[in-house]
Amino acid sequence: MTDTPRLPVGSGLHYAHGTLHLEQVSLAELVKRFGSPLYVYSKQVMLDALRAYTQGLSPHPHRVHYAMKANSSLAVLQVFANAGCGFDIVSGGELARAMQAGARAQDCVFSGVGKTTAEIDQALAAGIGCFNVESLSELQHISSRAQALGKVAPISLRVNPDVDAGTHPYISTGLRDNKFGIAHADAVAAYRHASELAGLQITGIDCHIGSQITQATPFFDAMERVFDLVDALTEQGIALQHIDLGGGLGIDYQGEQPPSATHLWQTTVQRLHARGLQRHALWCEPGRSLVGNAGVCLSQVVVCKPTAHKNFLILDSAMNDLPRPAMYQAYHEIVPVTPRNEAPLLWDVVGPVCETGDWLGRERALAAHEGDVLAICSAGAYGMSMASQYNARPRAAEVLVHGDTVHLIRERERHETLWQGEHLVT
Repeated sequence: MTDTPRLPVGSGLHYAHGTLHLEQVSLAELVKRFGSPLYVYSKQVMLDALRAYTQGLSPHPHRVHYAMKANSSLAVLQVFANAGCGFDIVSGGELARAMQAGARAQDCVFSGVGKTTAEIDQALAAGIGCFNVESLSELQHISSRAQALGKVAPISLRVNPDVDAGTHPYISTGLRDNKFGIAHADAVAAYRHASELAGLQITGIDCHIGSQITQATPFFDAMERVFDLVDALTEQGIALQHIDLGGGLGIDYQGEQPPSATHLWQTTVQRLHARGLQRHALWCEPGRSLVGNAGVCLSQVVVCKPTAHKNFLILDSAMNDLPRPAMYQAYHEIVPVTPRNEAPLLWDVVGPVCETGDWLGRERALAAHEGDVLAICSAGAYGMSMASQYNARPRAAEVLVHGDTVHLIRERERHETLWQGEHLVT
């Protein structure tokens, strides 16, 4: 090996005895034991990331809700539930998964622009902590269902501040052209309308401008616009209990240096107090920043295919296992699990799926042979949670490590599970 591969900051990955480790566990040994593709997560990295939030928010009253769409594997949810997290959910299925992992419904906030009647009823029956409401129509719908069920629905309005998070258009959520939230200019009128509806209890205000935020300025711009609304609502006699500023903080995929969660939230608390709003609890909804760099996807090289124009490393993982590169043209560091002491070549790292878009990395300098194992880094968020069975490919197994302890948290799917629940016509 000529150079030591770059490993993302905060990933917990390191080379020891000539092979890549996560915490105290050899990733090469995990592939021998469980096969590939294989997702591996570090419990300690997740807890360290969470601690950065709680240190920044303390001692101000606060609640961290893990945005579980980033990674909804039961054991991952269990880690955060046991650490005292609530959950940010976007479907009835996510509420059921969170509760299966040990969460309480009253510690969950229900976000999303299109909650169905069945999902609203499910959340009301369970005792949801808060609905983040995104339209006047949804306000009316939740009010009607709460009255029909004899419940009172705690709600906050998600405000769209028209602030550019400076991220990929597909994961930007705070601009007026996005489908999310109620326009900042319409928010006070919407709150007045909510205060007149039966079955609702106004508890807070919510804002979320996007994902993979790497600069603090857009976050603080949105925060100040939310604080302005809190003041305006107070003048209208509408008292709020909490201010939810969402999540979206980025991670190191390709050398990005996002603000530290501790510093971001310390500054937020200071500004909250400077505005005289210290009676309001602060809520947040981090997802990617808690799990993204805690996970890797391990893949074996099936074919080395040099051509006159490009060299291809074809892996046993594909766009169905890790969709982000195909969906967002996203970058993930790809490093050898056991580096070779030879000059690298430039390779396009691709999967075996019958799509030209099935790629995982372009023009990567790697010294790799067939049978070698590669680690696709920063794969803890939006990897397994977005995985599919496309091309009838069983989904990968998942492992959680802590120290030198290894837990298989999801078995590799078998071929017969691919058609489970389907029926032939007779």
